[in-house]
Amino acid sequence: MRGRRRRRRDRIVFFGTILLLVAGGVGSGVVVAFRPAGVIFTAQHTILDTNAKAGGPSAANFDHFQFSNLWLAFNPQPSLTIHGQAAYLVDIDAREVLWMRDPETSRAPASLTKLVTAMVAVDDAGSLDRAVVVAKEATQVIPSVMGLSPGERVTVRELLAGLFLDSGNDAAEALARGIVPRDRFIRQMNQKASSIGLTASHFVNPSGLDAPGHGMSAHDLAHAAAYLDQYYPEVAAIAATKQITIAATAQHKAFNPHNLNPLIWNYPGATGLKTGLTDDAGGCIVATATRDGRHLVAVVLNATRHSADDAAALLNYGFSIHPRLPLPPWP
Repeated sequence: MRGRRRRRRDRIVFFGTILLLVAGGVGSGVVVAFRPAGVIFTAQHTILDTNAKAGGPSAANFDHFQFSNLWLAFNPQPSLTIHGQAAYLVDIDAREVLWMRDPETSRAPASLTKLVTAMVAVDDAGSLDRAVVVAKEATQVIPSVMGLSPGERVTVRELLAGLFLDSGNDAAEALARGIVPRDRFIRQMNQKASSIGLTASHFVNPSGLDAPGHGMSAHDLAHAAAYLDQYYPEVAAIAATKQITIAATAQHKAFNPHNLNPLIWNYPGATGLKTGLTDDAGGCIVATATRDGRHLVAVVLNATRHSADDAAALLNYGFSIHPRLPLPPWP
């Protein structure tokens, strides 16, 4: 439904602009029509302020991250070798879609689910330094684990390292059980998705393990990545880390999370964000990168053994072009 509304909006803008051109209206009206809608970020708190509640802005102030398809209307996307069943490339600064394949279908997202898990956990915790007691049930999920043991006291910050770098399902369950009751946490994940404008997402667990009714679309994942980067910068910084040494304390053993995202290790400008793999989801990735002041997000779903290469191909293409429509004047 949202995809149809967005396509209808872009068609209206497109044909309206053509009429303006025919009428000689190539001045400021054209510029306004083709520039993505500006957003004033009005968040009054940040997770960097440990005296304030962590997390994003209130529902009244959240950024919808509307991505326009107008670039594609004037620049048909090239035939890239992309194996994923769904793929989406967005320039976050211009709010333009640069390449897409089936962006609206809800699919099994595997551990890409953990983007929303992390945001909800930070919202609930209020501070990344809050300690969480690891429940026994959290240590019984497999296959990807941080290595937690029942009864350990680990901070939210440390669990986020295990969540993003190790893709720890035990870390996801510890966060979902250690702050509020698990069923409430899952409800909050769905409420979070709805409040920030994700309309093709629904969650039944915090880890992304395959389950009926659990899904996200490529568009929603790009939206969630942009939202996390904007409003949860300390979480994004953790996801961009290659490896972390968490020293042993009286409360827990030592941990050494190692980032499973190959782009973090070998793609110039990579800043994150998350990989995933399950039987239903196949190999998938949300990849973020920054180069020459530009910020791109690439999403690839169901591309087993090819997801990182697909994301790199999309990012390479995105950085090779400049998402401004060829209609002067430009400021």
